[in-house]
Order: sequence, then C-alpha cells, then structure tokens
Amino acid sequence: MKDDIAVTMVILNRLSVEDDPHDGPTLLPEAAQAAVTMPAAHKQATQSHFKNVFLSRSENFVVSVVLLVACYSAILLPAYLPLNKQPVNDDQYPKDLNLLNHSASLLARQCQSHWCVKRLKSLPCSSSLMDIPVFMLKDGSGACWDMPPPLGLRGSKKHLDRALAAVPQPGLPSSLRRGGGSCKRCVVVGSGGVLLGSHLGSHIDQYDVIIRMNNAPVLGYETDAGSHTTIRLMYPEGAPGSVNDYNKTDIVALVVFKSLDLDWLTSVITKQPLSLWSKLWFWKEVVDDIPLRPENFRILHPEIIRKTGEVLQKYSQKQGNMVPTLGAGAVVMALQFCDHVSLAGFGYDMQHPHSPLHYYETIRMAAMKAQVVHDVSAEKLFLRELVAAGAVTDLTGAL
Repeated sequence: MKDDIAVTMVILNRLSVEDDPHDGPTLLPEAAQAAVTMPAAHKQATQSHFKNVFLSRSENFVVSVVLLVACYSAILLPAYLPLNKQPVNDDQYPKDLNLLNHSASLLARQCQSHWCVKRLKSLPCSSSLMDIPVFMLKDGSGACWDMPPPLGLRGSKKHLDRALAAVPQPGLPSSLRRGGGSCKRCVVVGSGGVLLGSHLGSHIDQYDVIIRMNNAPVLGYETDAGSHTTIRLMYPEGAPGSVNDYNKTDIVALVVFKSLDLDWLTSVITKQPLSLWSKLWFWKEVVDDIPLRPENFRILHPEIIRKTGEVLQKYSQKQGNMVPTLGAGAVVMALQFCDHVSLAGFGYDMQHPHSPLHYYETIRMAAMKAQVVHDVSAEKLFLRELVAAGAVTDLTGAL
C-alpha cells in the first residue's frame, strides 16, 4: 500500500509540474481519489518505463569507459599520426641568415698573424690593452697588491701561495702564446639571449680558442653555442653545477673576487673540502668537485680585470674604480694572445625589457636595470669601438 501511495505522489507531482494552470482546470478531487485506487498493473508499467530510460550500473560504466577512450584518442592520435603536415618550428632555422653567412665568410678567410693587435693600435686606449699578463705565475709577479680583489690581491698573499702550490702548470700554456708559426682564431662566447636561435654552434666549434664565462651551459645548447671550451672564466659561485658542462674543456681559470675564492680553488684541486665556516661566506652554494686534472686549472691575473676597468672608465659617466663583467674581461684577455677575435652572444638590448637576458634561462632583460655593480652601457661603447676598429668581430650583431 505504501508503494502505491509513493507512485501516486510521483504522478501527482509530475502532473502538478507539467500542467500549466492557464491551460485548463486543476486536478479535481474525483481524479485524485481515482488515482489513489490505481491498480498494481499501472505501477509495474511505470517502473518499467523508468528502467527503459536509465542505464544500469554496468552499462553506465561501459559507456563512460568508451567515452573516455574516445576523448583521449581524439587528443593523442593526431600527435602520433598527423593527418596534415606539421607546422615548421622557427627554431629549426637561424634567426638571421645574413649573420650566419657573415660568420661563414670569416672562417673561410686565411688567418693573419697579429690582425687584432695591428687594428687595436688605432685606438686611443690601445696602450692600456696590450701586453697584460694573462694567468698568475708561481711568484705572483705583476699583481697589484694595493687594491683588493678583483682589481688586485691586497690581503690575499697567503691564500694565493697555497692556491699556486696546488696548480702544477701556472701561466699561459705554450699552445696559446703568440708566434711560433701558429695563427689563432678566438671566439668569446657571451651568455646573451641574442645567441638563442643563431645556429652558430658549428661555426664556434671551428675556432682555435673558445672562451666561455661562469655557468653558461653547453649541453643542450650545442646548436647555438657550440660544444667545445678552451677556457672557462669563473668564480666559485658562478661555477657550473653539472659535470657535463666541463666536458671538452681544456682550462678552468679562476677570477678572484675575494681571498676565499683562492681557498675554494685549492680545495677543488686537492680534493680537501672547505670547512663549514668557510662555506658560509659564499653568497650561494658552491660546487666542491670539478672533474678536471690539476694541470687544467689556472688563476686569471688580476691585471686583466684592473686594466679593463681603467679603459671602461673612459666610456662611463660613473666615478670610481670600474668592475667589468667577465665578458668584457674575457675580450681583453683574448686580445693578449689571439690573432683574430670574434664575439658571439654579446650586447644587452635594454630597449626590449621582455627579451631573454641569457640564452639558457628565463630571466628577462629588465633584470639588468636592478644591478649596480657593472656599467653595461660603458662596456657596450667600448666593444662597439673595438668592432669599428676591426680589432674584433661581432657575430651576433647586437652591439
């Protein structure tokens, strides 16, 4: 009886919802009374109607699985079985074919000894840019002991002695010295975002000397940045963390920014770890192992940084001692032993703040406005003058 009443209530509710009161009279008491005495056969017919409308649990599960598979197929199958030709990725082609052709033409020319030095002499600052010692010798000669790092080595004598004792072959290798009938083409590979998409990697690898700075990676960027490294200039906090970035590397040269940097180099070469107290003085975590032999390490002579800073002062509106970027220092270093010097990945385009600052990370150009250590505007003027004089060549065209 309770079931009959429940069915009746459903029917009444349905009638009350579906019947518009404006279409005709409401349900009369006699009709309601007749509905109460509805026979059981009508109840069974109603239940059968609902069963035909709704699916069972098993049927519902099967339908859901089929729909899910169909959706995934619609998404994934075109990726593996494309019906139409896929659009061409812009990264498959160089950004500027003219620059690439220019780079190829430079490599096709015959190497001429002392090319950059002869053109450097036309600049007013040439006397400050020539005959600078490149790497420290055992006796520490030529360093300025009246200025602190990176412009000198004041207060670092004991630290330097320990580090040089761990370096079995200090000074510039004979293979990098000028003369001897060997003409050397050098390329300084900057970290600028302009290098991304340049497709200069195969050209860079053809140079006799390839110079890189800090943790600029090679692995994964060979198409644009090349794969070989002759000299990597760096300080402890800027050392690459991946052992793969030391592959095909001839020399790691420490740029001293503080006395503790020399202790770090000694630790890396001798495999004797630094104390926890010493590690606290680095502004970020530093690597404690570099997979190179002791003879592969050098210490950049601080005169390279000091002389570069002196020259930059002539292009800057700032007063005081200039601390150049490693890129500018690397260019001056290359001028000491290279016959031809090319630059790739140089030039900060401050007019486009949203363009990538470096070729290997997502930091944007606007970040350079926050730094106050370097004068990148002065460096750009300096490098432009070197290019205009023909002393160096800009491969990526951002100067």
